[in-house]
Amino acid sequence: MRLAELSERSGVSTATIKYYLREGLLAPGRQINTTTAEYDEEHLRRLRLVRAMIQVGRVPVATVREVLRHVDDDSLGRTIRLGAALWALPQIPEPDTEDEYVRAAHGETEQLLDTLGWSNAKALVTISPAYRSLVVAVAALRRLGYDWSPELLTSYARLMHQAAVLDLDFMETHPTEAEKVEVAVLGAVLVQPMLQALHRLAQEEESARRYGFE
Repeated sequence: MRLAELSERSGVSTATIKYYLREGLLAPGRQINTTTAEYDEEHLRRLRLVRAMIQVGRVPVATVREVLRHVDDDSLGRTIRLGAALWALPQIPEPDTEDEYVRAAHGETEQLLDTLGWSNAKALVTISPAYRSLVVAVAALRRLGYDWSPELLTSYARLMHQAAVLDLDFMETHPTEAEKVEVAVLGAVLVQPMLQALHRLAQEEESARRYGFE
């Protein structure tokens, strides 16, 4: 397809597509002559991913470029490739290791991983942004005096593991390694907010069932 058709099918203006090409977010099309290039379905799929990350996820262009570099790096195994792409997305700052609540949360989180038998996740604790996010959240709960028990946290973690199984089952329905990682990145940008919204709706539903609308 030519640039105009790529624009029409994607809903992205030709000017924006040209900008993405200049920034290296989209691979060049097959050159037909000095002024015309041809694009394929892979360009369309990648364009939709880029657009979702920038427009919906508000991910900066430089970060999108870094994420896509990992998506396209077929020298990496799937786990590292997937992790590198997701870790390139905006993350929270490093927690303050001098904070007593953070130190306690580290111990509690590592104990949680042991209880769950998540040895692979525990092997990544020094580099995983998700681990840091969990530590910061647990530390904040403890600092505010909320009694969020290890047993409750374990129950939530097991529910999240079921969601992860669904995530990877869906990811594996896509044919290429790049598409699999693209789906995971798209999930981080779009599906996680969707799951958060479902969680809130479920809370509202359960609250109404228990307490009514009075």
